[in-house]
Amino acid sequence: MINITLVAGARPNFMKIAPIVHAVQARQKAGQQIFYRLVHTGQHYDKKMSGDFFEQLNIPEPDANLGGGGGTQAEQTAAIMVAFEKELMTNRPDLVIVVGDVTSTLACSIAAKKLVIEVAHVEGGIRSGDLSMPEEINRMVTDSITDHFFTTSEIANNNLRKLGVPESSIHFVGNTMIDTLMANMERFQKPQGEIFDKLQAGQYFVMTMHRPANVDQEEKLKEMIDAIMEGTQGLPVIFPVHPRTAKNLQHLGISDPSLFMTEPLSYLEFNYLVKNAKGVITDSGGITEEASVMNVPCITLRENTERAETIELGTNELVGTNPKNLKPYLDKLMRGDWKKYKGIPYWDGRSAGRIVDKIIEIYG
Repeated sequence: MINITLVAGARPNFMKIAPIVHAVQARQKAGQQIFYRLVHTGQHYDKKMSGDFFEQLNIPEPDANLGGGGGTQAEQTAAIMVAFEKELMTNRPDLVIVVGDVTSTLACSIAAKKLVIEVAHVEGGIRSGDLSMPEEINRMVTDSITDHFFTTSEIANNNLRKLGVPESSIHFVGNTMIDTLMANMERFQKPQGEIFDKLQAGQYFVMTMHRPANVDQEEKLKEMIDAIMEGTQGLPVIFPVHPRTAKNLQHLGISDPSLFMTEPLSYLEFNYLVKNAKGVITDSGGITEEASVMNVPCITLRENTERAETIELGTNELVGTNPKNLKPYLDKLMRGDWKKYKGIPYWDGRSAGRIVDKIIEIYG
């Protein structure tokens, strides 16, 4: 009998966890003695940021919600560690599975290891090389104490090898977020509202921005949006606004007849928009993966990326955070001269099954 604890805390985690839950359930139906406990750390506590995902992705309600949201990064990390330690002492598993690179990933791996419980990191080994990003700290610390790494790319495998991780601990399985994408593509939903009714497929852009380098300096944020609006040549730009960005936009009074700022959208609604867009402009890592697999041109407003495979084999281009860099890329995109998706190994919708089969092999 194998008992695992699955940890999710922030919006991107749910897309990565859902297929693992479904793969475990499938093995249970086949008679395998593998059981899971789903723990929501509460890092994202807004319904649009987390609650909708359980329903839309067909994930059962969590067995525990640690209520670790709010506060500074240190306060959040501490709150999650304290609560997760109590959870593990009451319900001790054979293995804790953490995903991605959010605060919950770091906090829960530390708590587990201090109780001498093995940790598996889904999406282990990815690196941006940018220590100003909290996510990079989370990745580095988590990977330094992880027992098993479920990796998304050969680039991640090589990063781990350079750290001296033995081959027996590196399991190249692919990308569970793409499992979720492929499983739900036929269920994507057009968002409700007059704005969305007027959109024509391939004749609008989707934009997301939330990183401090882009949104914390008001003048730079205004310059960036101005450059985007100029480069998209009057096509509608749909901008679901992250709560962090909304505060900064309020002061700027940004207005353009082609810019449509909306509330955060659900998973099925947002990916409907991405799938049918002319292009995506983002500073998110996960969106570059989804856009690539859907063969939608993607411009990343960052100086670095932990997902280099989306540039080498996907539809993503790294443009940087200087608004002046945007024009040639948007010109190229508007001409229809963008690169096509070449296919990324194991991003085939079956990654979670590989993960669960490997866990059964190791712990069964």
